[in-house]
Amino acid sequence: MTDRIAAAFAGHGRRAALMPYLMGGYPDLETSRSVAVACADAGADLIELGVPFSDPLADGPVIHAAGTHALAGGVTVDQVLGVCATAAERLPVMLMVYANAVMAHGAQAFVSRAAGAGAAGLIVPDLPHDEAGELRSVCDGHGLSLVPLVAPSTSAERLEAIGADARGFVYTVSLAGTTGERSALPAELAELVTRVRAAAGTTPVAVGFGIASTEQASAVAEVADGVIVGSRIVRAAGEGGAPAVRELVGTLARALE
Repeated sequence: MTDRIAAAFAGHGRRAALMPYLMGGYPDLETSRSVAVACADAGADLIELGVPFSDPLADGPVIHAAGTHALAGGVTVDQVLGVCATAAERLPVMLMVYANAVMAHGAQAFVSRAAGAGAAGLIVPDLPHDEAGELRSVCDGHGLSLVPLVAPSTSAERLEAIGADARGFVYTVSLAGTTGERSALPAELAELVTRVRAAAGTTPVAVGFGIASTEQASAVAEVADGVIVGSRIVRAAGEGGAPAVRELVGTLARALE
């Protein structure tokens, strides 16, 4: 699975890999499955698949509302893993899951189930690096990458430690705060990516949070190895399902050429 991530970053043929974020089970289970397939058809290189959670601390209003909607519809972890299995036939899938959902099942059990569904890795935004060793080890044992996150506020010392332990890629949060569409990217983004690259070595650096337009995606592709688009994709899924997402992801993919 880790090899699939490396291949996705190395073989896209564009300036940067494109990673849409989808909320599992939103706007309903079957639509989320078809949205994942649409992303693959339209040129995505990886998929970040969210597991709905009741208290998503890192998520802004669009993704938060999507998760709440999915939970209200009775979407379960097992059902999201079913979406993962479908998407993983086409692309590497990174499960974005909060620590409570992992620990409720037990790290070994959750990672084993994720691996069985074809996931390539986990992104756990509320798991501090200092406490991630056990889960990282379990992921390593199942061939999954536990992808670390860094933020503009991450200290140089901590960044070095995160870079040394990085698996898959380093998820670089472009700005302080939660996910959501922004009218402009931070002026300091290029400098942040430079710092992350220095710590990450050969591990790819992908940027997420705030990217909403083709112009912003193109700008991120000038400095990073991967572009993660979340709220804009989730909004399209809610408004127009798979056709809308296919059109949007296709437009974003062309912007990265």
